Amino acid sequence: MRSFETPLYPYERSPDQDAPAPARHPVVVVGAGPAGLAAAIDLARRDIPVVLLDENDRVSYGSRAICFAKRALEILDRLGCGDEIVDHGVTWSRGKVFFRDRRIYEFDLLAEEGHRRPAFINLQQYRLEELLVRRLRDLQSAGRPVELRGGSRVTKVEPAAADVLLTVETPEGPYRLEAEWVVACDGAGSTVRRELGLEFAGRVFEDNFLIADVTMKADFPKERWFWFDPPFNRGQSALLHKQPEGLWRIDLQLGPGVDREEEQRPENVVSRLRQMLGDDVEFETEWISVYTFQCARIDRFRHGRVLFAGDAAHQVSPFGARGANSGIQDVDNLVWKLERVLHGRSPDSLLDSYDAERVPAADENILNSTRSTDFITPKSATSRLFRDAVLDLAETQPMARPLVNSGRLSLPHVYLGSPLQSPDTTGLPARTRPGSPAVDAPIGDGWLLARLGDRFQLLALGIDVPDDEPGPEIISLPAGRHPLLDERYLGNAPGALYLLRPDQHVAARFTDYDPGRIAAALRRASAQETDDP
Repeated sequence: MRSFETPLYPYERSPDQDAPAPARHPVVVVGAGPAGLAAAIDLARRDIPVVLLDENDRVSYGSRAICFAKRALEILDRLGCGDEIVDHGVTWSRGKVFFRDRRIYEFDLLAEEGHRRPAFINLQQYRLEELLVRRLRDLQSAGRPVELRGGSRVTKVEPAAADVLLTVETPEGPYRLEAEWVVACDGAGSTVRRELGLEFAGRVFEDNFLIADVTMKADFPKERWFWFDPPFNRGQSALLHKQPEGLWRIDLQLGPGVDREEEQRPENVVSRLRQMLGDDVEFETEWISVYTFQCARIDRFRHGRVLFAGDAAHQVSPFGARGANSGIQDVDNLVWKLERVLHGRSPDSLLDSYDAERVPAADENILNSTRSTDFITPKSATSRLFRDAVLDLAETQPMARPLVNSGRLSLPHVYLGSPLQSPDTTGLPARTRPGSPAVDAPIGDGWLLARLGDRFQLLALGIDVPDDEPGPEIISLPAGRHPLLDERYLGNAPGALYLLRPDQHVAARFTDYDPGRIAAALRRASAQETDDP
């Protein structure tokens, strides 16, 4: 039986429902999708009591996320479930682009060596959620303070200066609870967002797309195939992805103004798929839907004690796998900051940096998603002529291929304008500049990211740091013994020091040991006062 067919977290009565006054919790997360589950797991790992509310009692089903990028997998490693998720997924890095009846070129998304995780895995969202629920249950069994309450729908949100009052509807009636902080991960139709009167601003796209998840036996490779104007879907586009368990994702552009009900009739879908796959391929449809989308976000992601993440905060087109991946990165940015504020190690203003960092990340995703959609679905004859000319040229001229946009695939955002980062030091590689996520590299028989924890740390490469100095934990590695580590962090410098945040982003870096500058960078990265100029 598939996980979406059976309750994984059925409704159970909570003692909060019998309390004479609303029970108070440090953090309540609303919505048990990928972002909400990741947030609850990360909070529980840090021993922060958290209640996760979801109106359903089982994982999601349907035409949802399937592509999970390297950065998300590295975050899931820290949450303790990366290996299991990668093992369940289909690993891929290569893609092929077709124009009409010919392949024009192919690409590799992770052409360089020396990374523990692949560029992408494909895994049905319901399988990802099932594995995240399993990880959450393991934490519960180990005594970590986390509850997952199914059949619990938030219907009212009342923010106050020191907390947020939530009304929760259950099969046995409503009850209320108080949260010091609310993390809203309740999706595109977010009740929390609606209760706060927040609206999306952005662009709505009118094109319709048909998604079919199909079980079939086929010898297609583990690659992303994208067609512009294919013979089986003239004037439109198509996408093919392999998923686990003999399942394939097929995405067919239909255009604007179609009869959605007619397009979803099984006989019409099968006819379209036959044109694409041929008469010899046996297949069965598991899921069919027709969708449109928007590229938009709310104005701010922090509203007092309510913090929005994932689809509740921003929406993009499905081209580029930016939805679930960005939601996981949202909560990765947020949870360590909540921990510090709750424990009194940083002021409340640290949470303003969540907004300052993740709003530009959403804007970057929206920009790339919008550009992809405009290239895939040109809106004028002139735009189509340009697009087709680029595709023709890309077949023989590699310099034209960066102009082809079949969905710029998800990459982590670099927090270049963050208030938490210190001025950069010249002479070190650009890819690991302040604001960047730490880049993995092999070190002996292990990996760099596996050595990094979820706290502030000082990575010392070829520079001696006294063991008795106060400050962040020190990870010392010699220079000259790990070529890829040196290439990614030193370049031509003989040594370097990297101050790494709990989310493994670079806060500052130096080419010599200066305790005062390091202390100032740490104060800035934790939103404490600094006397640095």
